[in-house]
Amino acid sequence: MFLFYFIKKLSIAVPVTITFFDVVGYIARVDGISMQPTLNPDKGDFDYIFLNRWSVRFNNIRRGDIVCIVSPKDLKQSIVKRVVGLQGDVISTMSYEKTVLRVPEGHCWVEGDHVGHSFDSNNFGPISLGLITAKASCIVWPPSRWQFIYPYLSRKPLNAAL
Repeated sequence: MFLFYFIKKLSIAVPVTITFFDVVGYIARVDGISMQPTLNPDKGDFDYIFLNRWSVRFNNIRRGDIVCIVSPKDLKQSIVKRVVGLQGDVISTMSYEKTVLRVPEGHCWVEGDHVGHSFDSNNFGPISLGLITAKASCIVWPPSRWQFIYPYLSRKPLNAAL
């Protein structure tokens, strides 16, 4: 009787949980120094962030948002970067093959906050908006760093109408 009850509850909980992670969002650990000082500000510590899939479904991506994308170089890897430019923006690059470029339609330009220590659009160019899987909403761990993540840009695209 107990086994039947357990299996019945489990058969409801598993699909609901999978649907939540697929549609609403999930928690992920951020590795590396490419987003310092915003994420992982202390050497050796890791931030855990809530990645909001819901906002990506409605194309709610703005300049300054921190997003999770499928790496264009390794499709099995996800990377976390900041959106610096959207389609149509003219971007001044740091080490890309062109020093100034217009972000193509259906693409965006992403960069890490730790300049020079990030594998980002300066290495692989503009990324397709379809590679964005989620937007970082808040830091959930460690407790001393609990906070919402708001859009921020230290530098603006050359022609962005903000």
